Amino acid sequence: MAHAVPFDTLAFVRELETSGVPSPQAEAQAKALSRVLQVVEESRFRELATRGDVLRLEKEVLRVEKGIESAKAETIKWTAGMFAAQTALILGAIFALMRMNQPHATPAPQQDSSVQEMRLPPQQAGSTPSSR
Repeated sequence: MAHAVPFDTLAFVRELETSGVPSPQAEAQAKALSRVLQVVEESRFRELATRGDVLRLEKEVLRVEKGIESAKAETIKWTAGMFAAQTALILGAIFALMRMNQPHATPAPQQDSSVQEMRLPPQQAGSTPSSR
């Protein structure tokens, strides 16, 4: 990509000729200086960003911003989930402690089915234990 360099070679040659430089030498110097200025100008333009460079960078910035937003949303979801799990765990522990500290009624003794109870038959009226 060639760019025009604002350099008047004819005025440069005439100035050299008026100072005593032979015409062929003045023209050669003008051509050489023109090429040097052209190379310098092209190297400066290579450092400039083109419209394509800017568009590519804008797309990259948008992609990175979307990634950041996605990561932010995932972090918020994860944090909310962990908060809910910790809350459930703490509430479960509190309810378990409350159940453990409640006074319980004394449970009725359970009878062992393998042990047979021996009771005397009920006495009838008028009978004495010795009359049997």
